[in-house]
Amino acid sequence: MIKAILTCLLIICFTASAKEKLDNDWRIVSPENTVIMTLPQGDVILELSPEFAPNHVKRFKKLVRDGFYQGESFYRVIDGFVAQAGPQDGSDKDKGITPLTIEEEITTDENWSFTQVQQHDMFAPQTGFKKGFAVGYSQKEQKAWLLHCPGVIAMARESAPDTGTSHFYITNGQAPRYLDRIMTIFGRVILGMQHVQSIQRTAVIEGMPEVLPEKFTTIKNITVMADLPKAQQLKIAVENTDNSHYADKIDKKRLRDNPFFYKKPLPVLDICQSKVKVKVLSK
Repeated sequence: MIKAILTCLLIICFTASAKEKLDNDWRIVSPENTVIMTLPQGDVILELSPEFAPNHVKRFKKLVRDGFYQGESFYRVIDGFVAQAGPQDGSDKDKGITPLTIEEEITTDENWSFTQVQQHDMFAPQTGFKKGFAVGYSQKEQKAWLLHCPGVIAMARESAPDTGTSHFYITNGQAPRYLDRIMTIFGRVILGMQHVQSIQRTAVIEGMPEVLPEKFTTIKNITVMADLPKAQQLKIAVENTDNSHYADKIDKKRLRDNPFFYKKPLPVLDICQSKVKVKVLSK
């Protein structure tokens, strides 16, 4: 009897331990901070970051819920740079929308933590991950900011910092890191990046025919996940980057300890090439 009880307790402990590991290695994305954008090619799913850009996330979700972006197009699409969307020239939809104060960085304190990827990055003293988002960090300044890795979504603006209203862009190629800390990044693509890459380019090589507006890629639908009926909501998990397990994974990747690398590269790791896994659990 005692043996049976001990066996049962071991099974319970093992199950609890396995569940704890699963919960610790993955984070469920909040439906309230998830947006589904439907393009002709398919769905693009965005995770928003109220921690770094609360006012821009609030503005974006309001515009989405108001139907502001329905039928609008990606009108400025440059290969290897960005795909920008919003009301096209001649539209007065932006009229009356109050420009936002830029949210290019946050102030941190001694309790703020992140999983470091690299020191002495070209554009930041340190880089790493916070809740799956690529971040730059300066301990001296006590500042942290989101990075322009491929797939991030940010608010477009005019020359002055506090002029963003509704136009947004998604980076679609080489990371334009020189835009870090001068633009407001407020989210990232977690699923459907292949559809972003297939958005019709509008900038063409000199001498080639102009791409007319009727050929631009249109936003067929865009919705906050939480507004969908429960049965239609996707339960999405992203790799939890805020733990020692992920930090160990980063260390191993930096060292390239694999026989394939018969000539060892330098032990550095580009933050924008450090992928964060995503999986869909259920509807």
